[in-house]
Order: sequence, then structure tokens, then C-alpha cells
Amino acid sequence: MSRDHVNHKDIADFAQNKVNLPADKANEYRAQARRLREKVENYLNEHPDFSLKKMMLSGSLAKGTALRTLNDIDVACYVSGANAPSEIPKLLEYIAERLRKAFPNFSPDQVRPQTYSITVSFKGSGLDVDIVPILYYGGDNWYGNLVSQDDGSFLKTSIPLHLNFIKKRKQKHDKDFAQVVRLIKFWARKEKREKDGFRFKSFMIELILAKLSDNGVNFSDYPEALQAFFTYIATTDMRELIVFSDYYSPDKVGSITTPVKIIDPVNEDNNVSDLYTNAQADMIVDAAIDAGDAIDAALAATTKQETIYYWQKVFGPSFHV
Repeated sequence: MSRDHVNHKDIADFAQNKVNLPADKANEYRAQARRLREKVENYLNEHPDFSLKKMMLSGSLAKGTALRTLNDIDVACYVSGANAPSEIPKLLEYIAERLRKAFPNFSPDQVRPQTYSITVSFKGSGLDVDIVPILYYGGDNWYGNLVSQDDGSFLKTSIPLHLNFIKKRKQKHDKDFAQVVRLIKFWARKEKREKDGFRFKSFMIELILAKLSDNGVNFSDYPEALQAFFTYIATTDMRELIVFSDYYSPDKVGSITTPVKIIDPVNEDNNVSDLYTNAQADMIVDAAIDAGDAIDAALAATTKQETIYYWQKVFGPSFHV
């Protein structure tokens, strides 16, 4: 592969300047979430019978895979399942009422129930925190029933185990695993903007890359790692079963008839790609083939201008060296 015009360092510099959430912003957002959590925890200490049991940073900010375009952060809110309503609208209002008690200085419009979550808005920073409820019934590893952002169904999950799952892959590859996740998410956002009907959930991207990590793919060379991702999708047609053994035996996964089969690493009953149709899977495969071809062409190009042209087919016009 020719690296005369664009190499690993060039991709890393592009990621730092155009893709990644800047470190100062990430620290600011984490501090905001920490203040929210501490405020609730102080209230819990004064009101031990309060039904909110724990708040935990989750999502891309917690995993270290957030993009520069991040405009809100996810916080999991564990609620005592024995005391909380089981109907989603009632549950969200129930939590919102208790958050308002924990934040008596907030105006009512700063705590707003949405379809499947509650948005807490901080007027000072302008930051929105998306509170995702989890019904908690006690037990180990903070397993509880999450309200799915896909369709509002309840899903068994554990936020600490999810974070540990990603942390394990990050430790294996230093900073490179998280960086490749961000680069692929950036590519997927571009595809979504350009192609009507294209969807590719970030969690699915993370799990495919975790699978490649477990298969021994080296993430330390970004052009090679990106090509490994696109090649995997193209060669498996996005139909290969992806399952992990971190927290359960893979043989616990039952028969799956949906086109895409990517299993939640902390819940063997949850196919995170369950709602993806054949047509949507084919769109991902076609886009991956195009991206892989563009990388091949970029690495074979004889001029810098031509090389950048092909990398822009992967990342869009913001890519420059």
C-alpha cells in the first residue's frame, strides 16, 4: 500500500481536528454529568426511601467514543422497580417529578419527559442531559430493565458491564480502538446525510469492531483498520452472527431469523440489530464496499490530489491533509 500522500498520521490528525470531541469539551461535559449525579446522590443520602437509586454516565461520552458533534450526553437513571410504574409515559413522568424534587431551583421546562427518556437542560452551559430510565430490582452488576430508545420496549441491561466490555477492548489497543470507532461513526453519519434510508447504529459499529478486535485485527494503522472493517462487512454481507462470551456462554443465544444478528454482550436475548431489514442491511454493505474501494484507490493513487479525492469519498469534503 502506498502511503506517500496520506498515511496513518494524516488520518489521526484529521480525526483530532475534525472528528473527535475536544478533550476540554469532553471534560466539561463529564463534569456537568458528575454535578448532576452528585446532586441526586446528596438528595438520596437525605431521603433514603427515594425511588431513584443511582445515576451513571453512559453512551459515547462514558465510552470515550464521542464525536465533535455531540450536543447532549446520556445518563442512566436506576429506579426502584418495585415502586415505579411499568407504563412508559407514567414512568417518565414519575422520574421527572422526582428529579424536580432533587433540583428545586430548576424551572419546570428544564426537566422534560420525551418519548422514551427525560431531558434535563442546564441553562448555564446550554447542555442537555438525556436521562434514560432503568427499572432496578436489586441484584449483582446493576442489571435492570432499560427503556429501549428504538421502540420503548424493556430490555435487560447492565451499564457497568457495557462500559467494562468496551474498556477491555480499549485497553488491548490503547487509544486506537476508540479512535477507529469514532472514524467509522463519522463515516456512518456522512452516509446517513447523503443517502435517504441509511441507518447504522453506533452500538452495532462498536460491536463489529469489538468482534474484529477479538479476531486479532490490529487497530494501530488506521487505513488498515478501516479497510478491515469495510472488508468484514462486505465479505459477511452483514449477515454473520456476532456474539461474545464475556458475560454468558454463546450457546445460550437461541435461533435468530432476522437478517442482521448482532447480540448484546450483556444480554443474550437482545439482538441489537433486530429491527434492521434486508434492504437496510444491503445499504450498509453497499456503502462499505464503496468505502473499501475508495480506500484501495486512495492507497494506489499517484498524486496527492487524487489521494485526497478518494479519502473524501470515505469521510466527506472536510477531509484535508
